[in-house]
Amino acid sequence: MGQFEIRRLEPREWDGVFPIVVQLRPHLDRVEFLRRARRQSHGGYELVGAFSEGRLVGVLGMRPVHTLMRGAHLHIDDIVIDETARKSGCGRALMEYAEADARARGMSAVFLDARPEAIGFYEVVGYSLHTAPSMRKLL
Repeated sequence: MGQFEIRRLEPREWDGVFPIVVQLRPHLDRVEFLRRARRQSHGGYELVGAFSEGRLVGVLGMRPVHTLMRGAHLHIDDIVIDETARKSGCGRALMEYAEADARARGMSAVFLDARPEAIGFYEVVGYSLHTAPSMRKLL
């Protein structure tokens, strides 16, 4: 591994990413994953795939966002690397793709929510903790 073909996936290809996405999102079944992804696509959500020797080994979900606080930025919703391809550079390649995409759109920042165990990876590729913590209330 090490060389990856990174490209946006067509919606007709989304069903094929489920075996990788479920490694991070085990609470979703295939139907619910596709329903949620299609619904988010109306807001600009896209899936990007990383291929090694023709095999899908990583997936990144991203969307353009504009808020009063942050202005225009790219939000990464998910990045999942197949367990067989972790530590291969695939995650770094997907992040570089997303950053280049954000620059091409005239955006000056990328934001994401990180699980505690993934913070080290994000720091290695140049990300830092944001001062505003995420809050939630289940209803």
